[in-house]
Amino acid sequence: MNEKNQLGINSCFLNLDDPIKLFEIWMEKAKQTEPNDPNAVALATSSKNNVPSVRMVLLKDFNRDGFVFYTNLNSRKGNELKENPNASMCFHWKSLLRQVRITGNVTLVSDDVADEYYSSRAYESRIGAWASNQSQELKNRDELINSIKEYKNKYSDETKVPRPKHWSGWNLNPQNIEFWLDGENRIHERLLYTKSHNGLWNKSLLSP
Repeated sequence: MNEKNQLGINSCFLNLDDPIKLFEIWMEKAKQTEPNDPNAVALATSSKNNVPSVRMVLLKDFNRDGFVFYTNLNSRKGNELKENPNASMCFHWKSLLRQVRITGNVTLVSDDVADEYYSSRAYESRIGAWASNQSQELKNRDELINSIKEYKNKYSDETKVPRPKHWSGWNLNPQNIEFWLDGENRIHERLLYTKSHNGLWNKSLLSP
């Protein structure tokens, strides 16, 4: 059993004032134990009419300014984020029996940041960003395959595939970050960080 400090906080929480640093430590641990995609995260968005939707995406970067993922801006999630910038993430690392939940609002990353990440992707992935009208209905699978072929012909030089203007990254600026540890008999342990108006983080324990 993990040791706890005098406040009853599990040692896995490390008694840190900075949740981004704690997330970094937990993510590094997940990279060692998760068999696939430790950066996979459930992303929840909502339309302007408050209809929610959720899907898995891959976290590509994080720092004190937020958590970054990339997508087609005309996809369902892209359109919903343009209509309603509030979003939520949930990481679940089954190998560690840990979760991290993040809520906040999103803004687009800069063109320079998006260009740099896009250029690091495999050729097939860069072509796919052009060929797929993400979330739009297909007449059949051949429609997509033919679109891929067309863009491969158009951008046959693998070193010269420009980033589509409709493809970029979103940065989720966190307002709340909750760290969750599995407990016996479902008596889980939850530590919530809430950002104050001055940008500092306040900690509180939550009942499971």
